[in-house]
Amino acid sequence: MPSKKIYVKNIWEVIVATFKGFRQDKVLKLSASLAYYTVFALPALALVLISVTGIFFGEDAMSGIIYKELHELIGKNAATQIQEAIKNTHLAGTSYAGTILGVITLLLSATGIFGEIQDSINRIWGLKAKPKRGIIKLLLNRIMSFSLILSLGFAMLVSLIINGILAALKEKLQVEFPGLNVNLLLLVDYAIQLITITYLFAIIFKILPDAKIKWRDVTIGALVTTLLFLVGKSLLAYFIARNASIEAYGAAGSIILILLWAYYSSAILYLGAEFTQVYAKKFGSDIQPNKYASWVEIQTVEVTAPPTEKGRNIN
Repeated sequence: MPSKKIYVKNIWEVIVATFKGFRQDKVLKLSASLAYYTVFALPALALVLISVTGIFFGEDAMSGIIYKELHELIGKNAATQIQEAIKNTHLAGTSYAGTILGVITLLLSATGIFGEIQDSINRIWGLKAKPKRGIIKLLLNRIMSFSLILSLGFAMLVSLIINGILAALKEKLQVEFPGLNVNLLLLVDYAIQLITITYLFAIIFKILPDAKIKWRDVTIGALVTTLLFLVGKSLLAYFIARNASIEAYGAAGSIILILLWAYYSSAILYLGAEFTQVYAKKFGSDIQPNKYASWVEIQTVEVTAPPTEKGRNIN
């Protein structure tokens, strides 16, 4: 059994390697790209989620839940801006052909964001899709992206059901036992959030990249990513609630808040991908490309400088 000193050293090496990869892979640039993409894809993604989960609880109820979550995270104005964008995104057309075209366009917009995430994680993990499998790979990517939307909807449904049960139980306990401390139920609620978000990150790390990786490795990476995300979520909400300078931008302030939230979330996601890669190589079963991808080979080429004017023979 390794000593405590060796264990701490290994953990420190993983942390150092994670942030080293974060810098070398230019993750902040990748995060900025994904944040920009998210601003345009978010209404379509939210509308598809509302349509899928609304089958069980009604679209108005799910729309209200999404608005509440966004309101707590990025403030009232930005949440209202997103809600208005969702309302203005229409599926209906003047004909069946128009409706079908609208649905296809909506799905492509909603699933496109996952294609951006896939390309970025592939780059972070040193993978590249094989060009000869372009069409097949594109179809598979869209199917996987839609399955991720369904997974997200399923997680929302489970979380909503459990939260409803906990709320009803809390109310009943307070009526039956007025002096009872129900903080335990709050801890259960936080635990559910932790499990739900970890599940979603694990699905992303397992399914999206063109890689073979064990569930154990992606679960550890997803758990660390979730902890970072939840801590940062609270800090970001605290910053937004107390930063009056954003109001100076007027109507554009809402877009800035959405970009800030998307940029932070993207950076945490890719930091988690870096950690997952380092952890899998050091403690897990490593990462291997699947049949649709290969390793990216980086070679250093030494270039000889051309002769200067003084050194040339002009005779």
